[in-house]
Amino acid sequence: MNLIRRGATPLSTYRPGAMEDQFGRMVENMFQDFFAPLAQGRWAGDDVGMPRLDVSETEKTFEVKAELPGVKKDDVHVSIDGQRVTIEGECQQANEQREGEQVVYSERSTRKYQRSFTLPAEVDDASAQARLEDGVLMLSLPKKQGGTARQLTIQ
Repeated sequence: MNLIRRGATPLSTYRPGAMEDQFGRMVENMFQDFFAPLAQGRWAGDDVGMPRLDVSETEKTFEVKAELPGVKKDDVHVSIDGQRVTIEGECQQANEQREGEQVVYSERSTRKYQRSFTLPAEVDDASAQARLEDGVLMLSLPKKQGGTARQLTIQ
């Protein structure tokens, strides 16, 4: 009696862990597809993106560059609360084609950007500066003076 079915892998070629490897790859691919929108900065059912950031630190300031493609200067909002910085922006586009007085084609889209992050030191919000050039928001955030730690004397 033949116990091995035709087309099945013979036991002599079976490698321990092969089935687990295949199952692991399958689960990994499933989660990559499921979480892909989050990794790209999108949320399911919502068109909110997380702008990509470059943050550098000098002795006196933090320099931040955030990508906000298509966003106009009036549609960008930056708030600073101590060490926490929040950037928000919105881009609206409309495309309409008419033939005479009749609309043949109309499409509108809105894209929102939002990102909050905490810096390692407090920011002097009164001296902070921001400018928007070619879809890139550039922030110059001076560090608040006097924020250094001091040693207490035990009495």
